[in-house]
Amino acid sequence: MNKKIAVVTGASRGIGHSIAGNLTQSGYEVVKVSTSSGTICDISNSADRQRLLDEVLSRYGRVDLLVNNAGVAPRERRDILETTEESFRRVLSINLEGTYFMCQLFANQMIKQYKSAIACEKYCSGRIINISSISSYTSSTNRGEYCISKAGVSMVTQLFADRLAEYGIGVFEIRPGIILTDMVEKVKDKYKGLIEDGLTPIRRMGQPQDIADAVLAIESGQFDFATGQVFNIDGGFHIRRL
Repeated sequence: MNKKIAVVTGASRGIGHSIAGNLTQSGYEVVKVSTSSGTICDISNSADRQRLLDEVLSRYGRVDLLVNNAGVAPRERRDILETTEESFRRVLSINLEGTYFMCQLFANQMIKQYKSAIACEKYCSGRIINISSISSYTSSTNRGEYCISKAGVSMVTQLFADRLAEYGIGVFEIRPGIILTDMVEKVKDKYKGLIEDGLTPIRRMGQPQDIADAVLAIESGQFDFATGQVFNIDGGFHIRRL
C-alpha cells in the first residue's frame, strides 16, 4: 500500500514539528510547510497556497490529511483599546483567512479524489484538522486580535465539517491549552504560576507532543462519525469549576 500523504503547516518548530514527527513515525509521507524551512509557503498568500497544493500533487498525486497549524501571535501585546490595524490585519490574515482558504483549496482536491475514487477504500476521502486555541473562547484583552482569529477558526471548522460530510471528509478542531512553545516563552513564568495555583486541574504546562498525540488519535479514523468535534487538549482548562 502506498503511504498516505499529510500536509502540516507551521511545521518548522513547536506543535507543528511534533505533529509532523508523529505522522512520519506512523507511516505518513509528510509535507512539512513553513515560511522558513521545508516546503516554503505563506498561507496568507493565495499564490503560495496554490503552489503548495500543486507541488504536493506533482510529487504524490493526492493528499489525505491537512493539518492547519500555522499561526502567529501579535508582535506586541497591546490592550484592545490600543490594538493597531496593522497588527489586527496581520494576525487575522494568517490565522483566520489563511486557514479558511487552505481548507477550501485542499477540500476541493479531496472532493476530486472522492469523485474519482483515488482514495483507498480503507480510508475516508480525507481529513482536515484545524489547530485553534483556548483563546477561541477565552478573553485576553492584551491580544484581542489573536482571540478573534482563533474564534474564527472554530467556526471555519464547523462550516467545513458541515459542507464536506457528504464526501466523507472529516473536519476537526484541536484547542490547545497553555503549551510550552516559543509563543508563550515570554510569559512562561506567569502561566507556570497560574497553573501551580490551580488554573488547570492537571497542574503542568502542556507539551507539543500532547497535541501531536491528539492528531494521531483523530487520524486513526476512530472519530470519523464525530466530524466537527472539538478536542480540548488543555489540562482540563475548559472544565467549569467552583
